[in-house]
Amino acid sequence: MAPEPNFFTAVLTIIAIDLVLAGDNAVVIALASRNLPIHQRKRAIFWGTCGAVCVRILMTAIALWLMRIPFLQAVGGLVLIPVAVHLLTKKDEGPSDIEASDNLFAAIKTIIVADAIMGVDNVLAIAGASHGNMLLVIFGLAVSVPIVVWGSSWLSDLMNRYPVLVYGGAGILAWTAGSMIVHDKRIGAFLEASWSPLLWLIPVVITVCVLVIGKMKKEQSAIQES
Repeated sequence: MAPEPNFFTAVLTIIAIDLVLAGDNAVVIALASRNLPIHQRKRAIFWGTCGAVCVRILMTAIALWLMRIPFLQAVGGLVLIPVAVHLLTKKDEGPSDIEASDNLFAAIKTIIVADAIMGVDNVLAIAGASHGNMLLVIFGLAVSVPIVVWGSSWLSDLMNRYPVLVYGGAGILAWTAGSMIVHDKRIGAFLEASWSPLLWLIPVVITVCVLVIGKMKKEQSAIQES
């Protein structure tokens, strides 16, 4: 039996979320391994990335389990709304306080720990987009993480050249946040009983508000800097 279209839509959503949120994570990998010899640098990037993916999957599994608690999924959605706005207004300033090591295992540990700390918003978004399907999480991360690691500079150039891609990513993230809120078990049941169109209307309103507010804040910041 062929996978349903919704499966592919969810996979593409997870990949898009990971690509737009994980730029700083790619910078962490580069910074942590910069003092290693070239042959060890490649090993640090490979094993650090593998470890980071495993930790990310574990964190997402925990998040999926926690989201069964009433209203916690909605809280996760609310947390993602300012993240989506920030995505439109942040400057290209990667983390500069990552300690570079000339030891292979220390560099791998730094990559894994830093990625886990910085990837909380990513985990929340992917957990929301997967709708509880761990296969989606694993498949989506398996595709997107290698792209982030080995194509980070290309992705950054692409997003700088075509800002609409960033707006698209922020829109996807905002829609995911809204969907998490309305599909929380308690809230979803209440909305279904009250007026079911709210189940799609709320995510639409949140997405539009995020894009408008993000654009206004970005323009205001540009005026202040000029």
